[in-house]
Amino acid sequence: MKGILGRKIGMTQVFTKDGKLIPVTVVACDENVVMQVKTVEKDGYNAIQLGVFEKKQKSANKAEIGHAKKANTTPKRFLKEIKDADGNYNVGDKILVDIFEVGDIVDVTGTSKGKGTQGVIKRFNQSRGPMGHGSHYHRKPGSLGTMLPKRVLKGKKLPGHMGVETVTIQNLEIIEANKEEGYILISGNIPGAKNSLVYIRSAIKNSRKKDAKEIITYEETVVDAVEDVKEEVENTVVNETETEEVVENTEATEEVKEETKEENPEESN
Repeated sequence: MKGILGRKIGMTQVFTKDGKLIPVTVVACDENVVMQVKTVEKDGYNAIQLGVFEKKQKSANKAEIGHAKKANTTPKRFLKEIKDADGNYNVGDKILVDIFEVGDIVDVTGTSKGKGTQGVIKRFNQSRGPMGHGSHYHRKPGSLGTMLPKRVLKGKKLPGHMGVETVTIQNLEIIEANKEEGYILISGNIPGAKNSLVYIRSAIKNSRKKDAKEIITYEETVVDAVEDVKEEVENTVVNETETEEVVENTEATEEVKEETKEENPEESN
């Protein structure tokens, strides 16, 4: 099991070299520090604890500061355990985006956007009643139950708070993992608002074959454009040089003709 924590930045789109458009979500991933290593002998299970995003020293308590010192780092705002992590890690190790490769299938977990208090139509996608002809049933929940129990049955769908729930979207594909810039491009949309924390891990129910996509990057486009400009400049210089040589040869030929005419005026007549 591989995993990393990051922030959802937003969505954009990329193009593959075979002409396909892929909508992607950009996730910024800072250095994830291994804050703690748990073992079966000591804790009853194998896991590593990751910490990400620095927390102000004045906002951290003594326990958090002491926990961070063991990993030789600063207190972290978010902590997350990964059970049965692949590889051997020590306290203080850092995990970067290169833990994933292009084409890997992952599950992404985040906290959904808060919608406040909503009715049953928006919250549970129920249908409304007729809006005219004397109907008094428009956007209400409907029947609350039969007469016998004389109470509302448990699980009845009613208006209430919507959103702010832990949501996981499975089997998304890694389109790009840029170690230098520290971001990951994930195919499709992921839960959460902008700048919210997301957890990316290896897919649990993956049955797809790895199919890495080659995308067109801005740097490659610029390089190609620069090379094209260089070729045009070189061709222009070569053409100008050839033109100058032709002009010089023409001028030299004309000078020779004039000298010949001056030496032999009879031939000119």
